[in-house]
Amino acid sequence: MLRVVIWLLVLANAGYFAWTQGYLGALGLKPVVQSEPERLQSQIRPEGLRLLNAPQPVSAPAPATTAASSAAPETAAALSAPPEATAVAVADTPEVPVVAEPPASACWLASGFSPDQADVLRSALQQLDFPGGSWQLNEVRSGGRWVVYMGRYNDEQMARKKTELRDIKIEFREVSVPALGRGLALGTFSSEASAEQALQDLSKKGVRTARVALERPEGTGFVLRLPAVTAAQRAQVVGLGAALAGKTLQTCE
Repeated sequence: MLRVVIWLLVLANAGYFAWTQGYLGALGLKPVVQSEPERLQSQIRPEGLRLLNAPQPVSAPAPATTAASSAAPETAAALSAPPEATAVAVADTPEVPVVAEPPASACWLASGFSPDQADVLRSALQQLDFPGGSWQLNEVRSGGRWVVYMGRYNDEQMARKKTELRDIKIEFREVSVPALGRGLALGTFSSEASAEQALQDLSKKGVRTARVALERPEGTGFVLRLPAVTAAQRAQVVGLGAALAGKTLQTCE
């Protein structure tokens, strides 16, 4: 039985092979061959087909002459002008002047000039080539200054007296009073009466050797003021040397 099945399969394969190869054409057994004309005939309305993802045609760029003709008349003239004419047009353009900023200025002053010192300084300042109003010498009247004074002391006495005052909690400062010398001031006052009252209060705290003294008499002084000078002008004033009488310029507050 198995042999019969095998032979049947062999015969069937041989027959299929002969049919596909056209060996049985004489018997009218021939497969239909699909050729290209037959494929075209089987299509329905091929002219109606349209590709959706086809690339769009790229338009050619406009010629340079078109762009030049659409530009403004002045621009077109500049493009057509020779290089020499363009260079001349650029050179004829006026330059914008650059305005230099003025140098920075500041206010400076120095105080404590006596009338005689102010006269010397005034003469020196007049020799400088400064604009009007660049400097001022203002007179300042000062009242007398009184102190409750203890002294005169050498170094050993000064150290011992400071210790005694700290023990009884009294404030002090070192001074050098004219005609009295180095000592300690237990208070500073603008009038002699105020200093006398302070002396009585201190005596109640155990102070016995203090007295009222004039530290600075009433007087007239002068203040040099430079309202707005540059760094170079300030250097000229500092360069006056002895005319400044040892005073230092400080910024105005």
